[in-house]
Amino acid sequence: MCGRLNLQATQLTQLLLSILQQTYPGEDDYNAAPTQTLPVIRSGADGRLECLPMRWWLTPSWSQGPSTQYSMFNAKVETAAKSPAFKIPFAKQRCVIPLTGFYEWHRKAGRKQPFLISDQAQEGLLLAGLWDAWRPRGGAGDAAQLLSFTLLTSAAHENMRELHHRQPIFLTKEQALQWLEPSNDTERMATDLASSLPVPLRMTPVSSEVNNARNKSPRCAQPLAPPFAVTADIPFRVEDMGTIRQTKPNGQESFIADS
Repeated sequence: MCGRLNLQATQLTQLLLSILQQTYPGEDDYNAAPTQTLPVIRSGADGRLECLPMRWWLTPSWSQGPSTQYSMFNAKVETAAKSPAFKIPFAKQRCVIPLTGFYEWHRKAGRKQPFLISDQAQEGLLLAGLWDAWRPRGGAGDAAQLLSFTLLTSAAHENMRELHHRQPIFLTKEQALQWLEPSNDTERMATDLASSLPVPLRMTPVSSEVNNARNKSPRCAQPLAPPFAVTADIPFRVEDMGTIRQTKPNGQESFIADS
């Protein structure tokens, strides 16, 4: 699962300027959680790329409205094409989520250690997603619509599996532009992109401050040990991380999406 994101506006502005000549329209959030509204890139009606706010928890166009009854913040790439909730977006409503990193939890001996996964170059990450537009019954026009998105996940690359058995679908800038091109076939692209590591990553053990979704400060990304490099050739191994010192969390734990 991919259930917590790290968003830093200055870094993401540089990333967006290189893709669609636009500054990042969001604010710093060191611990973004599902149901929040976040900037997302999609292909607009005129074919131009645009970055606009969407709710992170997909609300299907045919549904009764926003709900958290079912986990809709992630979509498995293996089943999205046949899922009632995701099959229409999977066919023609693809999006890209820009972020500086995301969090994952490693479980060992009954405890969970959070890690911040970011790119080694610290230029930002691009993840594949799907979007949909929902309107209340009787609602008309864009003002009444709710835009929402989900992150696509796949089985983890073999060098990521010690951390978690699932991973988001990573995209290079070139792959992101291909993903956003409406004429391209989703299933073919998804098959090629799933379980890959096209971008060198670094894993940084961080404070358990991130465990609580209400905590938004830089303390959520506070390193507890030096980062570990992970690529398609270099696997992640916890035993190689050395000693991870612990910090006292601020408040109760709140795992919305740690599974």
